[in-house]
Amino acid sequence: MLQISFSTQIEPTAGALAILVPEGDAYPTVFQTFDAATQGALSRAAKAEGFKGKDGTSCVVLAPSASFERIVLVGLGKAGDVDAWGAEKAGGLAASLLARAPEAAVAVGDLSGALAAHVALGAVLGAYHFGLYQTKKEDDKKHQLAELSVLGAHVGAAEDLWPSLQAVARGVVLTRDLVSEPANVLNPVEFAERATTLRAHGLEVEVLDVAAMTELGFGALLGVAQGSANEPRTVVMRWNGGKEGDAPVAFIGKGVTFDSGGISIKPAAGMEDMKWDMAGAATVTGLMASLALRKAPVNAVGVVGLVENMVSGTAQRPGDVVRSASGQTIEVLNTDAEGRLVLADVLWYARDRFAPRLMVDLATLTGAIIVGLGHEYAGLFSNDDDLAVGLADAGAFTGEKLWRMPLGKEYDALLKSDIADMQNISGGRAGGSITAAQFLKRFVGETPWAHLDIAGVAWASKAKNGQPKGATGFGVRLLDRFVRNGFEQG
Repeated sequence: MLQISFSTQIEPTAGALAILVPEGDAYPTVFQTFDAATQGALSRAAKAEGFKGKDGTSCVVLAPSASFERIVLVGLGKAGDVDAWGAEKAGGLAASLLARAPEAAVAVGDLSGALAAHVALGAVLGAYHFGLYQTKKEDDKKHQLAELSVLGAHVGAAEDLWPSLQAVARGVVLTRDLVSEPANVLNPVEFAERATTLRAHGLEVEVLDVAAMTELGFGALLGVAQGSANEPRTVVMRWNGGKEGDAPVAFIGKGVTFDSGGISIKPAAGMEDMKWDMAGAATVTGLMASLALRKAPVNAVGVVGLVENMVSGTAQRPGDVVRSASGQTIEVLNTDAEGRLVLADVLWYARDRFAPRLMVDLATLTGAIIVGLGHEYAGLFSNDDDLAVGLADAGAFTGEKLWRMPLGKEYDALLKSDIADMQNISGGRAGGSITAAQFLKRFVGETPWAHLDIAGVAWASKAKNGQPKGATGFGVRLLDRFVRNGFEQG
């Protein structure tokens, strides 16, 4: 992970540098300082490129002097409009444009300490690269950004804030690493093993094996897993940073480490993407790591159901009926609607065991949410207006945007089964993400609950907003901010 340092001195006289430039006709003092040092190269390049400091724009000046390899100008937008998300975007873009420099600096000018710290967070995430399985020459590895100095007038305050945001960055990186792993490496047992390493950070981690889940009556989850040679697991992670005895906030994750669709098999084209059908579980794991690393003053529990959905002679069949941990029976009409079966048991379990003050689940649950919202927003479903507003506000702060979708008895009626308490699909394509959420609602009772369908935002097919293509880690920053805003004590 990119290493960050802070300095109030404008130090670099050589190497690689990014300068954050607010939108306007007058360039900031730091720009003018380096423009003079490079005999006007920066202002000439900015004029040639039409660079005005608009949000999301950049200008790369190669070898502006004998001592500088490159200077990158990154637009901040209007100075009065810069928020935490805007600062993170600028930091991420700066880091991505400096990626070939082992050491570099970013000058943030007069940004507040809080915004400078968010620039650093964005830079760490923008520099992320999952290269575990790429065999590179050692010389190539040396030419990757490893250290970044953040320079500015108020970075002393940023340095104080950074440990807390660095914990969030580590959680996002953990999530991205998990989602990026191939399914032949990260099966349910391996995922559970990696979760147990978080005990070193103070988390209590409990792993439920097949025998334990059978005793608990996890018929829905076990039915999904029965076609795979890889055994399922459920992992319970607890962070006890709040007042003893206070009910926790609970986060639930779908962890299908590979989804072939089962007997309702998926088309071959694009099936390789189904290695990241465990992104919800990865997000919960990264979030719990972040809370522990920053010693968050809150009680929290994370529960992730881990399965592999495969085709075999023992695989679940369309038409099978399973009994969930809640005692409710489910007619499985489509084995590719498996994530909701996994969540049915873990949602019920979390509610029954921990009596949480609220539950939020995350899942790459439906392709229908992508049809409705594309790749800009995750779908938000909730039985509680205050919870929905709190999540949406946290999403706006972090740039991980949510769009609230409806629930209602009309959608619930579409799940009626002739031979069981419910069926796992509605029987038609209309409102597919809504009926999936309506299915989950049957397992939460009166507990305030929200479901985040992250199918469209868990993976990026191209780089955007200074963040690399691939696993996004969507949800870690959002939920960390949600916890900070409403539930931390002290």
